[in-house]
Amino acid sequence: MLAFLDFEASSLGKASYPIEVAWVFEDGASESHLIRPAPDWTDWNPAAEAIHQIPRTVLEAEGEDHRVVAARMVAVLTGHDLLASAPSWDGKWLSALLRAGGQPKRVLRLRDSDEAQLEAARVCLVGVEPGAVREALAREVVGEVSQRRNGRVPEHRALADAEGELAQWLEVRVEAQRRARGFLAAD
Repeated sequence: MLAFLDFEASSLGKASYPIEVAWVFEDGASESHLIRPAPDWTDWNPAAEAIHQIPRTVLEAEGEDHRVVAARMVAVLTGHDLLASAPSWDGKWLSALLRAGGQPKRVLRLRDSDEAQLEAARVCLVGVEPGAVREALAREVVGEVSQRRNGRVPEHRALADAEGELAQWLEVRVEAQRRARGFLAAD
């Protein structure tokens, strides 16, 4: 099953670490976790805090132990297709969390949610021939949905942003199905 995942982090610096993680499955089931920093996670950027609005003091008081969050992710997400809108950044923070949590760092792998959107469009357009037309139409659908959603400002909270990724994937499917019906009816 697809799972859309998002992290918030201490900064965008080399020593940054995850402070919040959330995921939402394609069926809508979701989880969100504030992460108490590991003892050696000291990087903190006030500009990042101004964006995500999560003070380090809140993480220290209310966050879950990073080892518990890492173990929960492995238990719940192993075997699922994990998607992120920024897989290089989210992958960095996923790896940092898994390593600090004593988990194998490659047990969970992320791929770009854009790929999943294109795959969804292709599946919905399966009856459109020739293949080159189907591919062009799939790319057009993804581009148009992305453009429509482009004006929406991310909330910079992990669950809201993961839910936004799911919503975009669902919108791509709906639009591709609409286009397929129109294309096939014209034949």
